[in-house]
Amino acid sequence: MYFHNRLLNLTKIARFSNKINIIVRTMSQDESVDYKADLKKRLSPIQYHVTQEKGTERAFTGKYNKTTEAGLYTCVVCNEALFTSETKFDSGCGWPAFNDVIDQKKVKLTSDTSNGMIRTEVQCGKCDAHLGHVFKDGPPPTGRRFCINSASMNFHPLKLDK
Repeated sequence: MYFHNRLLNLTKIARFSNKINIIVRTMSQDESVDYKADLKKRLSPIQYHVTQEKGTERAFTGKYNKTTEAGLYTCVVCNEALFTSETKFDSGCGWPAFNDVIDQKKVKLTSDTSNGMIRTEVQCGKCDAHLGHVFKDGPPPTGRRFCINSASMNFHPLKLDK
C-alpha cells in the first residue's frame, strides 16, 4: 500500500558506450514488509497510524499544538525539513497550523475525499508520509492553513549562541 507504485532511490548507474543508463526498481513485497516492520519499531503507535495509515490525532492532544518556541519541524519518518516556527500560527483548530512550507517541493498535495469530505491531503514530498491537510482559510500572505498532526513531525528548537 505505502510503496506500491513508488519508485525508490534504489538506482544503479551503468555506463555503456558513453551513455548513462539508470536502472530503477520498485520495492519488492518482502522489502515493503521489512520497511513497515522497521517503521512499527521506530515510530510510536500514533505516529505510525498517522503517517502510514492516514490517521489523525485527536484535536488539542498533539505535543506541538501550542508550541511557540523558534525552530524547525521535520518529518518524523524521514527527517525532511518541512515547516518553520516563523509560519506557525494559532488557528484554534486543535492541530499545529502553518501558513506555508519551507519549499513547495517538500510536500505533496493530493485530493482526499475520505470521510465524506473533500479536502487536500498533505504528504511528505520525500517519503509520502501523511502529515495532515491544507485549507484555504489561513492568514495572509498565503491564505492557507496547513493543519498538521504533531505525530507526523519532530521539532528541533533553534539554538541561539550567547
